[in-house]
Amino acid sequence: MNFQQVVDSMGAMTCVVSVEKRPNGGYGDIRIVTGNKAYIDSIEHPMGDVRMLTTKFTPNSLYTDYLTRDLNFEEYCYRAAVEKKCLHSYAHPDRYNVWFNMTFLPLVPDDGDLCFCTYTMEINLVADSSRLSNVSTQTASAVLETAIKLRGATDFEVAMADVIRDIRVLCRAKQCCILLMEPVSRTCSVLCEDVAEDVQKKPMAEIIDDTFYDLAESWEGTISGSNCLVAKSAQDMEVVRERNPEWYKSLVGNGVRSIVLFPLKSHNEKHGYIWVTDFDPEDAPMIKETLELVTFILGSEIGNHLLLKRLQILSSRDMLTGALNRNEMNNYVDALSRGRVSPGVPVGVLFADLNGLKRVNDSLGHTAGDELIRAANRVLHSVFHDEEIFRAGGDEYTVIVLNATPGEMAEKARLVREHSAQEARVNFSLGYHVEGDCRNVRTALRKADEIMYEDKRAYYRVHPGARASVAQPGDAGEGFIQADKF
Repeated sequence: MNFQQVVDSMGAMTCVVSVEKRPNGGYGDIRIVTGNKAYIDSIEHPMGDVRMLTTKFTPNSLYTDYLTRDLNFEEYCYRAAVEKKCLHSYAHPDRYNVWFNMTFLPLVPDDGDLCFCTYTMEINLVADSSRLSNVSTQTASAVLETAIKLRGATDFEVAMADVIRDIRVLCRAKQCCILLMEPVSRTCSVLCEDVAEDVQKKPMAEIIDDTFYDLAESWEGTISGSNCLVAKSAQDMEVVRERNPEWYKSLVGNGVRSIVLFPLKSHNEKHGYIWVTDFDPEDAPMIKETLELVTFILGSEIGNHLLLKRLQILSSRDMLTGALNRNEMNNYVDALSRGRVSPGVPVGVLFADLNGLKRVNDSLGHTAGDELIRAANRVLHSVFHDEEIFRAGGDEYTVIVLNATPGEMAEKARLVREHSAQEARVNFSLGYHVEGDCRNVRTALRKADEIMYEDKRAYYRVHPGARASVAQPGDAGEGFIQADKF
């Protein structure tokens, strides 16, 4: 066959690929036999950042002379050239900021152990939604169901647990998991995971430790510029071993024999990864097609979910200490008083007012004052739960405890004083009160404030130089909650 004549008859960028077939069902060298002018120009005169490893085209060269080894490209070439299948893919490899519309067509006859196919590509600078939707009915149905579940969800994490189970079942895989990565803290967390009933293995949440972020970060190099990793056979897993021996050891140690791994992104920001493991190798093309489209939706949904969580943190957390802020406290007090939260249960309120903050700010500067506030926050968190503590003002903390008894609040106050002694300069004026029904939380706040004021006054009798004057309960000055707010 005149391969040059074949490619020259094609208007789009097209080349002929040869695949060396091996008796065991594997394959050897994959070469670019020849290409038409449009294809050769894409190598020798590249557009934008779509550059190959070389800018010189040499007929019958290994394809890895032009781009980093890509298991997905090899899979499509093998299936088209050896298995004689007509294939199409639309993908966004990480190595390039463009979308590739790719078609692989088988050629006959073979030349002994050499099999051939054409590879035609079209480059899109932006995603073409019509290409993305050109998938099998089964995949389209699964992706549509995913989108509906997520859009109608009132609890995102519950909906994601449903989605991940559906994906695993559709892929007929043993495990499916979504891992989130937080680059600032360099930590990982499992968003959702589903494992087949006959699989005995540790949940991913138990495998993740403080070093796991480093391992997950290495997956980008293992994918090596492609849009995903598909390792469906021992030959593919050998590539994983060569590229990432530490991860390969972890996979094999956990009984993983095959994996499809996709990064989850939105607006070029990576949020984590989704993967399925231990599936029928024959299902690999379907799994890749499914995850290719599912991740396009999941990446966007997860990005929105994480953005909302960040906004919620910004609106509800004090940026200096991380404690819940005054606005969150007011909302909680309102919900308690209206009976929207645990109506009828007792509520204990403790006011903790940091003594001497103004003196530290005046004598040592605001940096020292900020560290004192953080130290005070650490003391309270050593005694109370995170969701019970509110930084209500500059040096003012309010603690609200449900199902509290007077004895328990007295012990908590004692522990606060005990732990304060272990932090330099931390000294609180304290006041607490318990009401039998949390709908009376405003009464508890007012009485705890009055008791705290008495403790504050006693402190300044002993330390008269710590403050020029003592405010009254409800004053807007340093050290007191405005009782009329409640």
